[in-house]
Amino acid sequence: QVQLVESGGGLVEAGGSLRLSCAASGGTFSNYVMGWFRQAPGKEREFVATISMGGGSSLLNPITAKGRFTISRDNALNTVFLQMNSLKTEDTAVYFCAVKTWTISTRADEYRYWGQGTQVTVSS
Repeated sequence: QVQLVESGGGLVEAGGSLRLSCAASGGTFSNYVMGWFRQAPGKEREFVATISMGGGSSLLNPITAKGRFTISRDNALNTVFLQMNSLKTEDTAVYFCAVKTWTISTRADEYRYWGQGTQVTVSS
């Protein structure tokens, strides 16, 4: 069983930045692919970013995240990060981190463990 706890969300003005963190426990962090997803009210959960076990490979949502967001991880700290810059009002959502094994993926149904999420609100 893997436990995930997200932090770093909050209220920020458009154009601002936030850094989300997700701390994992209960497993061998370096064996896991990590992903970030988000869900806005009334919308389906959406892929944001994913990073491989060693951190050498990553993928960002080309429409919503590429060029503004960066995913990284620190296996010594059992933590994955999502740096979000140039935030827009449409980035407002609950952001979730999730765990899977083997290869990176954009598919939420491939991730086995999920955190409770952290709210990000971007004001205009």
